[in-house]
Amino acid sequence: MKNRILFVEDDPELAELISSFLHSFEFVVELMREGSGVVEAVRADPPALVLLDIMLPGKDGLTICRELREFYSGPVVLLTSLNSDMNQILGFEIGASDYVLKTTPPSVLLARIRAQLRQNQNFPAGQTSTPQPQSALNFGKLVIDSLNRTANYRGEPLHLSTGDFDLLWELASHAGEILSRDHLLKKLRGIDYDGMDRSMDVAISRLRKKLADDPDDPRKIKTIRHRGYLFATDIWWQE
Repeated sequence: MKNRILFVEDDPELAELISSFLHSFEFVVELMREGSGVVEAVRADPPALVLLDIMLPGKDGLTICRELREFYSGPVVLLTSLNSDMNQILGFEIGASDYVLKTTPPSVLLARIRAQLRQNQNFPAGQTSTPQPQSALNFGKLVIDSLNRTANYRGEPLHLSTGDFDLLWELASHAGEILSRDHLLKKLRGIDYDGMDRSMDVAISRLRKKLADDPDDPRKIKTIRHRGYLFATDIWWQE
């Protein structure tokens, strides 16, 4: 089923909150309370997406994700309270499609689920193949190819410098998530944000211009006051 999600979460209150929210947007949510049996359930009837807590009774989410990637190519989104770079890196290395904190607002979680389903639309859930590292992101009229380091917008190639492309890929890879200046500087340049460095603001401004984003009211790469930048998910399909 196109909008069927398997949600594995042992916290009853959180499970009910997220399930009800997704139901209101016409998703069919099948809930499992522990890790045991998840792999077998996916193998028997592959969902469109697996939303998976990391800390679970029976079998942990990272182990489940690793086992799913032996046969399941649909999106696996890890939902966790562990705000750890190492856990996030490990999650992606074993095949997770996204890594979302439990403190993330439901509306942002919804946007990221939708983005994963769109990116996966040409690779039906349940097909048996060896999963490949994600090398392209598709946001409607914006397509980014990390393998060839190219980006196309509205059918035309974007002329990006190395720094522009790296910034675009980092933002788009975390669509719907606020990235701080410190995160971007560490990730892209290996330096800490000193509170005064405006180079990232300049780089964002340059990228917005190439994406035809209104500098006075940016809707594609949004500035979140005192927090950082957020790459929007849905607007690319609305243009």
